[in-house]
Amino acid sequence: MPDPAPTASRASSGPHISTSPPYGDNGGAADHIESAAPPVSAPGLCPYYHEAVELIGKRWTGAIVHTLLAGPLRFSELAHAIPQISDRLLSMRLKELEASGLVARRVWDEAPVRVEYELTAKGRALQPVLTSLRRWACEWLRD
Repeated sequence: MPDPAPTASRASSGPHISTSPPYGDNGGAADHIESAAPPVSAPGLCPYYHEAVELIGKRWTGAIVHTLLAGPLRFSELAHAIPQISDRLLSMRLKELEASGLVARRVWDEAPVRVEYELTAKGRALQPVLTSLRRWACEWLRD
């Protein structure tokens, strides 16, 4: 599948980091992205912890972040690296990760236009967490 189209062409060459996602009108329920405010939670449960677990625990989000730890990738490269994910769900998860500040979308003014996704510093900070989770899974979830 080709990369998603940029919002507008850029006059100068080089990367452009998108500040607002160019993904339709966000009018549908599937396009809804929750606000950045921490959710209300039970006493003793940190609402930020709960928000982090809910974000990373969404289907395919961990795989996307793990794949982007290797470096920037185009949409089609991500889809190829995670073949079980649909293009629609990959696009939705990338929007959520971009809205949460974990992923940056870069548009290069080239012919044809090149769009890459990369982890921000906030996203790369998840590496030790994901490494620990992988170790735990390999030790405790084997049959």
